[in-house]
Amino acid sequence: TYGSGYIAGLKLGDAPLVDFTRDRLHRETQRTSGTYEQNTLYSATGQLLSHTFSDPMLNREYGYNDNGQLVRIRGVHQEEDYRYDGAGRLISARHNDLLRRYATDPAGNRITDREQYPAPPAMWRDNRISEDVTYFYHHDEHGRLMEKDERRIRDGGSHSHHYHCDNQHRLVHYRCGQQGAALLESRYLYDPLGRRIGKRVWKSRRERGSLSGEEYIYLNKTPEVTWYGWDGDRLTTTETATQRVQTIYTPGSFTPLVRIETQTADLAKAVRRTLAEKFQQEANVTFPPELVVLVDNLEAELQRGELSEANRTWLAQCGLTQEQIQNQMEPVYTPQRKIHLYHCDHRGLPLALVNAEGKTDWSAEYDAWGNVLRENNPHSMKQLIRLPGQQYDEETGLYYNRHRYYDPLQGRYITQDPIGVKGGWNLYNYPLDPVTGIDPLGLETCVINRDLAVFGDSARSRNNPVTHTFSVITDSNGDIIHTYSWGNDANLNGWNIDQQIDLKSAREALNSGKAECRSDIVDDKCVSAAFDILNKKENNHINGMVYFNCKTETTKLLDLAKKICNKWYPQPIFKVNFNGMFGR
Repeated sequence: TYGSGYIAGLKLGDAPLVDFTRDRLHRETQRTSGTYEQNTLYSATGQLLSHTFSDPMLNREYGYNDNGQLVRIRGVHQEEDYRYDGAGRLISARHNDLLRRYATDPAGNRITDREQYPAPPAMWRDNRISEDVTYFYHHDEHGRLMEKDERRIRDGGSHSHHYHCDNQHRLVHYRCGQQGAALLESRYLYDPLGRRIGKRVWKSRRERGSLSGEEYIYLNKTPEVTWYGWDGDRLTTTETATQRVQTIYTPGSFTPLVRIETQTADLAKAVRRTLAEKFQQEANVTFPPELVVLVDNLEAELQRGELSEANRTWLAQCGLTQEQIQNQMEPVYTPQRKIHLYHCDHRGLPLALVNAEGKTDWSAEYDAWGNVLRENNPHSMKQLIRLPGQQYDEETGLYYNRHRYYDPLQGRYITQDPIGVKGGWNLYNYPLDPVTGIDPLGLETCVINRDLAVFGDSARSRNNPVTHTFSVITDSNGDIIHTYSWGNDANLNGWNIDQQIDLKSAREALNSGKAECRSDIVDDKCVSAAFDILNKKENNHINGMVYFNCKTETTKLLDLAKKICNKWYPQPIFKVNFNGMFGR
């Protein structure tokens, strides 16, 4: 259901699922589902201050420092504190009594604590980490992780993990072994759009020889198979031999909202023939398409309990009654569904699953990088959604993230960004502030500086004062959507869009890494909306020296875009990762 330009609620059939209440800025302030209630409070600047719930155990309050960074989260049994360095990188996180420190080299690669583990190098060649306190890592010539070996010494030998990618750098085969014996193996299948649509996992079993008494390890011959369904870039369906889980997301985001679980055996009972299919099979004939449509419409009307005058006339011409046709219709079976509401944190990471009675059936706690610290799962539910856009793979421990795989233990991807340096100099990075940073869409807003026309049109560093400054937004492939500039050649005292000289300079800057990307604007639509507001004739003016017009107005455009994003999205001031724009 819709309000004035926004979604006011969701229904499953005729049954209401969720209702939303919004303020005059269209920000969500209340969410209700049965006995479940969530209330959201914002600051005067649009930052998220608190979530309160019908179950007080889920309540959370948020605190920020003078730079607008999230530094504190408080709950009934939860205390989280965060610290950052001057570059905005997370350097420590305290979860209740557990303090974790995070160190990075100048390129943003996670390194071990030098005081506790002085042996590993302080930086990594080509940003390819070769070891940490848990594993040794080996990469191929394309920078893809191909092997990971345990430091830990086990009975029977350490585990070795092997990764194989196809020519599009997608993980297609994984194998975990011990002393040459396979402990687990998996294979992955993708559609033409690069979305993963299936996987097969072979687990191992141990048997002891009857004569020798020695223990042998074998892979099961029959794999566990999982199939996936998509809505664009959002994973909406996960189906195994035993159950199907469907996910409804908060509109316009990667934050899960509703989980619908159905047993596969129950789905099989719902398979039925339509009237047209039944008539054709029993008579061993094939109806023309027009007749199939006619019979389908007739059946739909009978199921609704209403029959049009045209269908009444047609039945009479055939010498049939409504009752006779209804007796031919196979019964409709509605599968039993378990419906849960997702309770997520400010990023969209699921913290709990709440049932129709308002009780929590599953809950978990995580560290800043998405690693599960504690899980309460009395009903053995398979809740695999992690950070926005991520799906947990139990067999590898990795999170599938649309175009790549994310390793939460390292806080980075196992393959390089497919678009190269267009996504940033470090091709493996996840947002270096994962407390508010997410990587769901890969949409980019950047600032470009080019020489003024009298000196040429090449892209330059922003340190050059004699430059023309403008903004550019790109899609997930790194292709330019629009450029926005003030005071360019065509209009010295107003806005311009997609000027050829700007398009040329923008492409050069993106290719060479000279574009300065804004990590505080979550959606390029915010920039377009800000441009529409500012691009009015009455706003045309000159700010003193012509050299500074473009710089002042570009700053004004992006600051307004940031404010619009803060109003549109109920999270604290989010950051979208531009170091891994394809890592979804």
